[in-house]
Amino acid sequence: MHKVRVGFVGAGVHAVAVHYPSLTKMRDVEIAAVCDLREERIRLVKARFGVKKGYTDYRRMLKEENLDAVYVITPPHQLYDIVADALEMGLNVFIEKPPGITRFQIESLASIAERNNCITMVGFNRRFIPLLRMAREAVLEEGEINTCVAEFHKYYPEKLAYYRGAVDILTCDAIHAVDVLRWICGKHKRVLSVVKRFERPYENAFYALIEFEKDRVGVLLANWASGGRVHRFELHTMGASAYVDPDDRALIYKHGSLEAVVTTQEAAGSDDRVVYYGFYHENRHFIDCVKEGRQPETSFREAVNTMKLIEDIYREATQLR
Repeated sequence: MHKVRVGFVGAGVHAVAVHYPSLTKMRDVEIAAVCDLREERIRLVKARFGVKKGYTDYRRMLKEENLDAVYVITPPHQLYDIVADALEMGLNVFIEKPPGITRFQIESLASIAERNNCITMVGFNRRFIPLLRMAREAVLEEGEINTCVAEFHKYYPEKLAYYRGAVDILTCDAIHAVDVLRWICGKHKRVLSVVKRFERPYENAFYALIEFEKDRVGVLLANWASGGRVHRFELHTMGASAYVDPDDRALIYKHGSLEAVVTTQEAAGSDDRVVYYGFYHENRHFIDCVKEGRQPETSFREAVNTMKLIEDIYREATQLR
């Protein structure tokens, strides 16, 4: 069996929590090397996941290791040059969301990737949550989805937005809800939006009514000035609806009756959050695409469209003021 040789740039909390564990579950993957500026993080990853080589200079790692793919798991405002260097070397790249600070950045990276024939992926893991995929298929059995509601709220009392104010909340985190709307509904046509600052000097609440092609409608409700984390989705077509909480369960209604209640663990066949929250499946998808030479569902080029919708939500809200 050919093993896909992977190198990591980044050994922070999120990478250690979901990406290293996902890849170590796969017999056809070898994590060949890790790079991080903090040597204690390198030691932790090497000891915990059996990684043999450690670097503090990512350029040296990319040059010395014979890699099939690189994971760049860094804060978004530190991402661009590392990813661009890897792509210029012809390496396949996985990054986390957001795929940059602006649409222009990810559009530029997509162009570099295409010029160098690289396979690329952004970690929009909600698309790969087994419960949400199951609910989507259940609704599609009755017809094309006409409405999707994506709801994402958090309690975030900080005085600055993410990374000491380097990245706005909609782009950095609420982007998950925006991307699900695009995944379910397709290409957007028009946006009506309200963006608010509740008791903070930065935008922390986002509401949008979005018209997509094929008469589909999307609704975004995202409020970081709330009492706690709530993340839910609704999918509707004539004769079927799904109400999905990926942390808990989905309710499937058909023709006026509750047809099924499925827990997120049942849908995934696992109690491991790395599996039931889609992290394993997004990583498996990327590795399969590298092996098969095809672009993932959430390639850099696809991510451009999600960033464009975020751009439009801000622009249309500005026009309504």
